[in-house]
Amino acid sequence: MLPVDYYHLVFSLPHALVPLIWQNKKVLFKLLFDASAATLLEVAADPKHLGAEIGFLGVLHTWGQTLQAHPHIHCVVPGGGLSPDHHKWIRAPNHFFLPVKVLSRVFRGKFVAGLRRAFRQDKLVFFGPCQPLMQERAFSAFLRTLFREDWVVYAKRPFGGPEHVLHYLARYTHRVAISNHRLVEVTDTHVSFRWKDYAHHSKRRVMTLSHEEFLRRFLQHVLPRGFPRIRYFGLLANRRRGALLPLCRTLLLARSEPLQSTPTGAAVLWQCPCCQGTMRLVERLTANELRRRQSSPVGRLDSS
Repeated sequence: MLPVDYYHLVFSLPHALVPLIWQNKKVLFKLLFDASAATLLEVAADPKHLGAEIGFLGVLHTWGQTLQAHPHIHCVVPGGGLSPDHHKWIRAPNHFFLPVKVLSRVFRGKFVAGLRRAFRQDKLVFFGPCQPLMQERAFSAFLRTLFREDWVVYAKRPFGGPEHVLHYLARYTHRVAISNHRLVEVTDTHVSFRWKDYAHHSKRRVMTLSHEEFLRRFLQHVLPRGFPRIRYFGLLANRRRGALLPLCRTLLLARSEPLQSTPTGAAVLWQCPCCQGTMRLVERLTANELRRRQSSPVGRLDSS
């Protein structure tokens, strides 16, 4: 983890693609990873936006609140990256990482191009309602329909520092489609569970399904054997982070630690008044954040 703010972005696919994806999970889940990662890396490297080489991790989720198919990728991204020459750390603007409309268009183009490539390479299978798409003209017409709507790329509020990211990863990375605490009732005939209705201001509701339907919805989210649902890209890619993460920390340390003059005129780093050790900046707070912390009971306790 780097000592910077982290951002949370979600890349979702249109519902029209769900039947085809569920018949080609291994190929198209991989394409979802590849297209979302290539989108973030390309847009971040553009000088019109961040102009930096970034790193991030992606977590695949395939379900919605009612256990229906909803494939999407959660990306956790440090707020900045390396300059093209690797000589400095470029920090993202406060509370803004990359424009979601640009990300949406680029993501759509890359995913559809990947679909077309997979079709030409005979990597896709077609069954049931998807069988007509075996014909090239029908498949091309289907791809054109995907450009008629905006794809959803959602930028959530920034996480804050690395400790918040660790809490998120601990809660969500290895979660299955539904956890026990959402189960309300299990009888000989049905299963009832709680869910959030995001279309109506996250109102909490209860859904009741037969055993068969509950199991069908749950088991459709089992991933292909050996398929990794957490992947790392850019600076955090397995083959690169050993060299680039120490460089990032060095550049961040040089950027964040102000210099202070001694009586002799020599420049030194900030020193702790208690132990005389070197102090390191771990978090930046705006005036509003300071006021909120001081007004909360925990903040008042800490400040006293």
